[in-house]
Amino acid sequence: MKRVASLYLPEWSIDRIRRAERPHAPPPERARVDLLPLKHAGDAARGGKACDAPKNTGWRPGAKWARGEEARAQVDRDIAALPAHQRPPMRELGRRSEAADHPYKRLPGDDGGKAAGWPEPGRGAMHDRRNGHADASNDRSGPVPGSTVPHHHRPSLVPNGGCRDRPGMTTPPQPPHPLVTVHKVGARVEVAAACPAARALGAVAGMALTQLRAAVPGIAVRDADHDGDRAALHRLAILLARRWTPVVAVSDADGLFLDLSGVAHLHGGEARMMRRLVRGLARVGIAARVGVADTTGAAWALARHDAAAVAILPPGDPMPALAPFPVAALRIEDKALDLLRRLGVDTVGDLAALPRAPLARRFGRAVPLRLDQAGGRIAEPLDPVIPLDPIAVEQRFAEPLMTAEPIAHWLAQLVARLAVALAQAGRGARAVALVATRVDAAVQVVRVGLARPTRAPDHLLRLLVRRIETIDPGFGIEGLALHVLRSDPLGAEAFSGDLTDDTPDLSLLVDAIANRIGATRLWRACAVESDVPERAVARAAPLDPSVAATPRLKREDVRHLDARLAAHPWHPRWSRPVRLLSRPERIDHVIAELPDYPPLRFTWRGVTHRIVRGDGPERIAGEWWRRAAEAQAVRDYFAVEDDTGERFWLFRRGDGLRVETGDLTWYMHGTFG
Repeated sequence: MKRVASLYLPEWSIDRIRRAERPHAPPPERARVDLLPLKHAGDAARGGKACDAPKNTGWRPGAKWARGEEARAQVDRDIAALPAHQRPPMRELGRRSEAADHPYKRLPGDDGGKAAGWPEPGRGAMHDRRNGHADASNDRSGPVPGSTVPHHHRPSLVPNGGCRDRPGMTTPPQPPHPLVTVHKVGARVEVAAACPAARALGAVAGMALTQLRAAVPGIAVRDADHDGDRAALHRLAILLARRWTPVVAVSDADGLFLDLSGVAHLHGGEARMMRRLVRGLARVGIAARVGVADTTGAAWALARHDAAAVAILPPGDPMPALAPFPVAALRIEDKALDLLRRLGVDTVGDLAALPRAPLARRFGRAVPLRLDQAGGRIAEPLDPVIPLDPIAVEQRFAEPLMTAEPIAHWLAQLVARLAVALAQAGRGARAVALVATRVDAAVQVVRVGLARPTRAPDHLLRLLVRRIETIDPGFGIEGLALHVLRSDPLGAEAFSGDLTDDTPDLSLLVDAIANRIGATRLWRACAVESDVPERAVARAAPLDPSVAATPRLKREDVRHLDARLAAHPWHPRWSRPVRLLSRPERIDHVIAELPDYPPLRFTWRGVTHRIVRGDGPERIAGEWWRRAAEAQAVRDYFAVEDDTGERFWLFRRGDGLRVETGDLTWYMHGTFG
């Protein structure tokens, strides 16, 4: 009997973002500083009273020692012991006493300890260690993740920000910060997905971002990556196919179908198998719900419209169990749903009671087809994902190889066999590993990468032969193997119509250089559409296409009337330095006339520069849709030249008129050649 499970991932894109932005794990206990001896020493210095106020100064509201029931009871007893004329008034007693933040200040970074108005290059949003989320607008708690502060210099803080006064003492976990993803629909930025905390505040898919920002100013916003979501869902399907069941199909943008026929008993039955699957996904930060039934339509409806995390329908006719579900549980199109709603058909049972012929004449074959598929009267085959078998070739030797010449000979034989295997699979290698096994069971691995997928044996052999010198044969090599670590589809390529085309193939040169100096050291700069300088450039592989795919427009879209060429992401009017500093560096002793004049003198890296020429300001405002802290942030950039001929590109935080735009500090961002 066929049994199908529908795996529903209600927050797939949100969970994927949270996993990518998950804060670093707290340091181990042995590396933390114990604050308990410091607390005892401070109490003893104050006469044994656990109070942060000077001795004999009385009670004051908001003290950071006023935490816990015992401390509050002691406060009440101290107040009752005071004379009536010395007791605090009721307005003071009505104030709320909370635990103050830890006394450690944020360690200074490359920018002098002050945020430059938006995240620095390559950092993205900084993780808030107090709340466990990635909203940098309220970060005041400590060093950002990835800093080089030693563990023994960090304060003894539990992951949620409370001080660890006793071993095992923790604070209750904070709820996740509201997070939404947005995408652009025409000229309108809409919400694509929202987490439960954001939905509780009124965020729904399709809402305009401006409307959401007006209602919830501090909500975290991330760009939606639909292609990345689909690719990650496909990878999850392959992992499930290798671990749980061989037949796994992608149902939609946030769900999978699993065929449990003949495999459920291997995992302890359907219920135990599905519970283990849901718990395993929860451990890696993926929320999931599962429905199991005889048909794919019934399983899909159970996963999305049943209250249980694991809903299992016994074998038999699923229609009685689906009758109270809404009509949307049958995967019907929105246009048909609206019409059914106007006709008063709200549940699956109401739809199943209608005559089939009038239903088909009114809605076409789509609605009766979904009804028959859910009931099992029409089969619905699955289109499973097929995990690719690893491509590898191997050769064993009766006599061990001791020198480079026989290794190169057999390597040529293996490369030829590998090219045939790649051609049969329709793939091109992007990364290949040469595995040499010695007679003493030692294994040596030589890896080479390729800029473009290829299966040319001459090119592969040339790259591998250059690395033979790194192999130590020892007492002899008894086996060689070539494994394709990464491959891309590579079909037949047509010859160019111009036989005299002498366009050089740069991939050969790129492969030779990258395998010699390392792939991370060879890159090119690509333009990104952003006004913020550090966000307007990104690293890309040397041969990756620089132009993104243009979205396909509908026939009635008014953008067809725009015959202009696409604008370059970098504005040609304002010149930029060839290279920017990794982070803007603070400059001191600046003398400048506010608000629109370049500096006359400044000190950078201990050297004083006197300016003779300047151009600017070029005003760049913050990208408010990324972070709330950038709504008022302003940078004024100046290109200046000193008396020795050196040219610099620097900026001032703030417009010189409004305090909320910046604190008027100056930073060096780049130098001209």
